[in-house]
Formats: sequence, C-alpha cells, structure tokens
Amino acid sequence: MQIPAKADYAIRALLSLANSEEPMSAAALAEEQGLPAKFLGAILSDLRRAELVISHRGAAGGFILARPATEITLAKVLRVVGGPMAGVRGNRPEDVHYDGAATALQEVWIAVRASLRLVLEHVTVADVAAGTLPEAVTRFTKDPDSWTTHTP
Repeated sequence: MQIPAKADYAIRALLSLANSEEPMSAAALAEEQGLPAKFLGAILSDLRRAELVISHRGAAGGFILARPATEITLAKVLRVVGGPMAGVRGNRPEDVHYDGAATALQEVWIAVRASLRLVLEHVTVADVAAGTLPEAVTRFTKDPDSWTTHTP
C-alpha cells in the first residue's frame, strides 16, 4: 500500500493542530511541517468539508480541530482525502469475484483491508501527537522484520 502525499500531509497538518493551543494559518502549518502551501490549502478544504477542522477568518483566524484529536482516527483521515483504503481496480474487495485458481484471491484482499483497519482504526491523531501508540501498532513495530524492505 502506498500512502499518497495528500494523506501524509493531511495527517501532519492535523498533528500540528492537535499540538497547538491557537488557530494556525495554512501558511503556518505548511511552514511548520515543510509542506507545499498551495497543496495544503486544498487538503485543508477537504478536511473542513469532512468536519475534521474548522476555519476562522480574521487576524486571529486560522484552522483548529473540529473535534478532539482522540476522536480522529488515521483511517478517517485516509478515507477523507483518498477514498477507500483497500480497493481492487477501483472496487471494494467484497465486490470483486474471481474464478478458477484465483477464487481465493478475494479473501486475500479482504484480509489486507482488515489488517489496515486493525492499525488505522485504532490510531488517533492524539496517539501520534503524544507519541503513545496503541498496541495494535507497537506489536508490529517491535518485529524487526517490519523495518526491513523486501524487494522482488
């Protein structure tokens, strides 16, 4: 699974907002995280429409979280900016069907989605911002093989 820049940037902006006691402008968020300001502006619009952030105009304006960081899962953010987490040729895994030797492949795609959910549905913006990741994450990161890139 590739994490698109849009998803990475959205999560990083939300992390900055979670650690801020004041509203932050898009420019300040972009600068703090080293992100392209124009692209981040479009992402913040998506997050606003999804009611994850609120924007305030004016001199003291900027963006704030629309709900507590403990209520914003990484899965929610990924779905907002990128759609379903585990699609197969643009379809949901439960909607694809295979014949013959590939019959069981649908179950593999369902399992992939379930494993993504196992981690991403249980990690909140607050968890990452505080550096206190749940066991659903740390049990994988404790495995040395998780840190190794496997090549074809």
